Amino acid sequence: MRMNGTDDVAYAADEAARSEGEPKEELERTASNRIGEMSLTSNHQLKRGLKSRHIQFLALGGAIGTGLFIGSGQILATTGPAPLFMAYLSMMFIVWVVMNDLAEMVTYLPMKGISIPYFVGRFVEPSLAFADGWNYWYAYAMLVAAECTAGAIILEYWTHAVPVAVWIAIQLIVILLLNIIAVSFFGEAEFWFASIKLLTILGLIILGIVLFFGGGPNHDPLYFRNWQDPPGAFVPYLVGGNTGRFLAYWTAFVRAGFSFITSPELIALSAGETVAPRRNIPKAARRFVWRLAIFYGLGSLVIGVIVPNDDDDLLTGSSNASASPYVIGIARAGIGGLNHVINAAVLTSAWSAANAFCYSGSRVLYSMAVNGQAPRFFGRTTRRGVPWVAVLSTLAVGCLAFLNVSNSGAVVFQWFTNISTISGFIAWIVIMITYIRFRKAMEHHGMMDALPFRTPLQPYATYVVLFLISLLTLTNGFQVFFPSQWSASSFLAAYITIPIFIVLYVGHKLVYRTRFAIRVEDVDVLTGKKEMDEMCAADVEPVPKNWVEKAWYWLA
Repeated sequence: MRMNGTDDVAYAADEAARSEGEPKEELERTASNRIGEMSLTSNHQLKRGLKSRHIQFLALGGAIGTGLFIGSGQILATTGPAPLFMAYLSMMFIVWVVMNDLAEMVTYLPMKGISIPYFVGRFVEPSLAFADGWNYWYAYAMLVAAECTAGAIILEYWTHAVPVAVWIAIQLIVILLLNIIAVSFFGEAEFWFASIKLLTILGLIILGIVLFFGGGPNHDPLYFRNWQDPPGAFVPYLVGGNTGRFLAYWTAFVRAGFSFITSPELIALSAGETVAPRRNIPKAARRFVWRLAIFYGLGSLVIGVIVPNDDDDLLTGSSNASASPYVIGIARAGIGGLNHVINAAVLTSAWSAANAFCYSGSRVLYSMAVNGQAPRFFGRTTRRGVPWVAVLSTLAVGCLAFLNVSNSGAVVFQWFTNISTISGFIAWIVIMITYIRFRKAMEHHGMMDALPFRTPLQPYATYVVLFLISLLTLTNGFQVFFPSQWSASSFLAAYITIPIFIVLYVGHKLVYRTRFAIRVEDVDVLTGKKEMDEMCAADVEPVPKNWVEKAWYWLA
């Protein structure tokens, strides 16, 4: 890599960043292309060091965290096993559609340095891209803090002799090292982090099936005993009858969102650093949702089987790992010694998720810098192509985890999760709006056949999910409007992100006088296509030589 003078910074390819002696191409540019120009020739772009298995496990590592291990127990206690299972299935449909929308766009243009805000600015308009970029960044940064907070609490399960600040500092330092050394090291670390976690979850699912049929120490088959009355499959929420059962489902649906937010984006964000992106991104996208269905679908079903929703440990409000429904179920079955194993699995999930969120937040900030939507120094990279300023900035916000030193860990964790959940819902709304505009532009230019990856039920599935997510966003804190449930802090936690996003959007629009949306005929769907076509045409798919390689290629 060439490094001389100020060339050690990767910036957007605007006129100010070009040297005076460099010939300037006379290109006819559309309004869409001029807004956030992406350099296709920079010597300082991010490196392609991630393989299919890296990006699949990166997304799964981000999706499976404390939401599954601890948050699911809270949903079970509040709503019952049926709403818990139904909510995760419903949310997986939403994730499937969002993943498909992203996969179609990033497979078409898997350029280095791109992110979701880049596509928003190119296919919709720059003010929305500006607000979306900063919304993503602080959501990811808050998630880093949330997972580090959870990690510190989990570590205290074994000992209280070490100050909580030490545990938080150790986690942040490890995440920093994994994200700053090189993307290939990060990918390998995340792959093995997620592998250990997923194998543990598979073991828990198998254990749940064994207990279901009475294979535990007491040889008492559980079947669906905990779904029957009492305690029942549904716990009516706030009011009785069918209305209370529906509110229980809707509450579970909203809360299940925390387990899934930002997880589809992790695959899209890594497209610019993925080897053979037009082969590996569709492969990862297709398998991602099915693997989520196994872990969250079966995982939530097992929880409802092995733990009744009226178990006292679920209602204690403890943020310690002992509140994990898996730990409770194992204890109820009379199995000793597994509590430490499960606690270690919860720790791995928190650490792995924090690692993935730091990666994603830094890439969003880097992409905004190269597109002129954030200060340009955030675009600085190391000799190995790692955006070190963006990584450090994301971790700086993650240091808010140290609030746990002077506050309850449960309170701090809940504060971070509330903010990030609604931010994730808003981000999904923007993704679907962007996809709709992208698809309309491709249809207008007669280029639908040029899409290398197309998904079923489009665009109708996107319109349905757009309506559902908008409804979830507006009603995520509906319970505070019941007189007996009103709380100013709960109201702010549920809705403060919405006005923040609106201020960012309207403020940018007032300052830069941008139009409401780029006209469909002006949307640029060509820039970068030629380069990506040429790069992907040179890709040669590996041919397995034996059944071992065939199995590995299918798995990875």
